[in-house]
Amino acid sequence: MYKKTLTVALATGLVLSPMSFSVDAAKPAPNEQSDHAFDNKVIKKINADSMYNNIALLSKQPRAAGTEGEYKAVQYIKSEFESYGYETELQPFTIQEWDGGTSAISFNDEEPSFDVNSFEGSINGSVTGPLVYVGLASASEVGDEVEGKIALIERGSYSFYEKIQNVYDKGAIGVIMFNGEGRSGNSFGYAYEGQDIPAVAITREAGLSLVEQLQNEDVQASVSVTNAGVIDKTSYNVIAKKEPHPKKDNGQIVTVGAHHDSVPNGPGANDDASGVAATLELARIMAKTPTDTELRFVTFGAEEKGLVGSYHYADTLTDEEIDNMVAHFQMDMVGSRDAGELIMFTPDGNKNLVTDLGASAGARISGAVDYGQLGRSDHVPFFLKGIPSALFIHAPLEPWYHSPDDTIDKISKEKLQNVAEIVGAAVYQIARPDTPALENARVAPSPADYDFDDRPL
Repeated sequence: MYKKTLTVALATGLVLSPMSFSVDAAKPAPNEQSDHAFDNKVIKKINADSMYNNIALLSKQPRAAGTEGEYKAVQYIKSEFESYGYETELQPFTIQEWDGGTSAISFNDEEPSFDVNSFEGSINGSVTGPLVYVGLASASEVGDEVEGKIALIERGSYSFYEKIQNVYDKGAIGVIMFNGEGRSGNSFGYAYEGQDIPAVAITREAGLSLVEQLQNEDVQASVSVTNAGVIDKTSYNVIAKKEPHPKKDNGQIVTVGAHHDSVPNGPGANDDASGVAATLELARIMAKTPTDTELRFVTFGAEEKGLVGSYHYADTLTDEEIDNMVAHFQMDMVGSRDAGELIMFTPDGNKNLVTDLGASAGARISGAVDYGQLGRSDHVPFFLKGIPSALFIHAPLEPWYHSPDDTIDKISKEKLQNVAEIVGAAVYQIARPDTPALENARVAPSPADYDFDDRPL
């Protein structure tokens, strides 16, 4: 791993990282004009309209891992990579998905007109008993009166675990939870091992109507969950490879990535069709750009289920591949008009090759980019393998993060263009053939001062 740090430091002339090294004094001073000349070989070709159109296509429907929507996205991404001339591979892997089975509720022996969904992790079973409203189900709100009854709970303030556990400890036999203020839909909720009562979710409107009904009369409720459980599904990573020039191969590998899956009920225009579109755009440009470094463009599946795809990809790398990987650039949510400024996050909060390159490219293009500490995206598995990695993202996030409102109309072409330019210039700085193994560069990019920003996501 030491080789990666040494190679990078000598290549870039940056002395900002705690582990970086000073460039030999005999090396010529950075040439700003040359810096921009190299950048322009990439950034002049970036097309924001092309990225925007790809986001529009990918966000026509949700792309939850293991669904038809994700598979359609995977096939489209693969075809785009192949159209650029890349050797492209679909890498399947197994994910565990909750199948909610069949859920039903009734009140005073009448079935309601609204739909119901089981909580993920709910046990199967049927119960009948008086319905009791316990508000947000905090410990102070739940008393002995819930014993033998079905608890009606409002979502919010406390975790699903706390709410269910509070009523379960007091003897409740089932849970009906309605959505919180400002939230829509009835697909939410997690039950945990040991919480052995059926739990279901309904919309906020349906829940408030039940609260009103309870103010006027007693309600006898029934809750039924059948055939719910965990099933295996398949998700995919899409991997496109560009081999270096055969006579200038330095043996190194750089990866650029995004995740193509979305949350189940969201079109995911910004999260993360924007990152996929930027990855595709850089792949298109780099396809015909000479490099001395192997480039891999990867879109990951099942990021929203816990970085499953990127962990799978990292675990399939050979020791030789890991040793040769000098940088991973991850783009996640890079197009929202309403999010904050661009930041580079590393899992340990330390500068590394990728942040040094990103800051230097940013300074030349639009302003140095600060860095911070955050995991929660597909740069983490690379970091854990000892590969310098960083997440490029706008923070704080937009208000409709992980919601059905993450739609194409909220995408900023200007932000897309800026991130693609910065990452593209940084990647080309590593991969361009005038820098054999990076350490013999005669025109080193100018160092950039950039600071730690304790910015919330």
